[in-house]
Amino acid sequence: MADEQTEKPAEKTETEAPADDLVTTSHQITVKRKKLNYTATTGRLVLRDEVLEDGKVDGVKPKAEVFLTAYTLDGAEPGSRPVTFAFNGGPGAASLWLHMGLLGPRRVVSGDAGALEPPPYRLADNPETLLASSDLVFIDPVSTGYSRAAKGNKPGDYHGFTGDVESIGEVIRLWTSRNGRWMSPKFLAGESYGTIRAGALAEHLQQRYGLFLNGIMLLSSVIDMGSVFFSEGNDRPYALFLPTYAAIANYHGKHGDRPLTEVVAEAEEFANRDYPYALAQGARLSEQERTATVAKLAELTGLSEDYVERSNLRIEHLHFFAELLRDEGLAIGRMDGRFTGSPVDGIGEQITADPFMQIAGSYTATFNHYVRAELEYENDLPYEYINPKVIQEWSYKEFENASTTVTDKLASAMRGNEFLKVHVAFGYYDGATPHHAAEDCLAKLKIPEHLHDNIERAYYEAGHMMYVHEPSRLQQSKDLAKFVRDASNR
Repeated sequence: MADEQTEKPAEKTETEAPADDLVTTSHQITVKRKKLNYTATTGRLVLRDEVLEDGKVDGVKPKAEVFLTAYTLDGAEPGSRPVTFAFNGGPGAASLWLHMGLLGPRRVVSGDAGALEPPPYRLADNPETLLASSDLVFIDPVSTGYSRAAKGNKPGDYHGFTGDVESIGEVIRLWTSRNGRWMSPKFLAGESYGTIRAGALAEHLQQRYGLFLNGIMLLSSVIDMGSVFFSEGNDRPYALFLPTYAAIANYHGKHGDRPLTEVVAEAEEFANRDYPYALAQGARLSEQERTATVAKLAELTGLSEDYVERSNLRIEHLHFFAELLRDEGLAIGRMDGRFTGSPVDGIGEQITADPFMQIAGSYTATFNHYVRAELEYENDLPYEYINPKVIQEWSYKEFENASTTVTDKLASAMRGNEFLKVHVAFGYYDGATPHHAAEDCLAKLKIPEHLHDNIERAYYEAGHMMYVHEPSRLQQSKDLAKFVRDASNR
């Protein structure tokens, strides 16, 4: 809880140029019976462009106001502690998910699959916070949270791959410089599309500013969109999603009492060898081979052989989520296959809403309360926890006629900084960024063999936001803290 407010922003008139409106507050938390005093800095940081006229510099102009929340442990010497810059994905999602679900010193009590907390929800201290091992900076990209383009600028300039990476990179550089943290071990933590952002940022920070990272945390990783996007002629996702289908089917009792890891291992073996062959053969597949493939897919996925046959051996993920428990009148979650909900009707080919997103109410309510009541930051703009306009407008123009991928950029960053460590977290029941797709991308990184040793992995019996599952949250908190300590070289 906030003890005292040490600084408030000055009010500005409509005609004034935007200025940083950061608020600092003091807090305390007990971690392992030790009291930690820390400072929270909350508000919007103004990004500016140099103005050039006739080849001459004519000052700077505001271009964006980026909302962040930074937590720094009191009494530490600048540079003596690691700092982690964290963001979520979408694209179009604010950072409240990692902030309030896993990493921050205060967290939402949301409940879990089959036992969600009802409104008005609860906040609690987070003794497992990563703040015990690293200072934290949560960043909301432009048009998410309270971040906005500055007056006279176009929000769309930031609704795309390059504009996003450059603006977040500038926030990281500014915060690092203004807080005297160039000598600190530095980390990125990205979730979902945030892993695309993190992979690109690692190279961008290194090449543009000479800012070398100690580590990157990729949570629910998707570093190559071609591995997860179902499209005509791209059979890759059908095989890469199969182990996730098998895991979800196992959770819902389709494999009896077989252990999860045993089922997943069997699905991975089939997905690596026989299944891609069958898909590649098309009409050349023999009747005997097709029959065997149908039977194996039905066994692993929990779907009927008739459904698998009618799908032409190609089970699209939104269709799977609608079909698996159709006979029970239920649809399952994309973000977390443990969650179930009632579909619009019983004949839909695919899910139209994700049952997992029932969780959103607890996150938005608690953050909107927390930012005002405890962090003492006031802003009448809506806090855009997920901005659908950003999702609709997002530009991948840099990848025209090609798959959106940062495997090359992540590999480049690792080759250019051989001390860079990578932690990858997977949820077995994650139907948005399936674990086997991420593993496939990591295996194909163009890095020397010895650099593969810089990549560590952690698996959890949960979904996309694995920290919703309490045992996974506790274990993941330990795993990330250890990763930061080990990679800090202190």
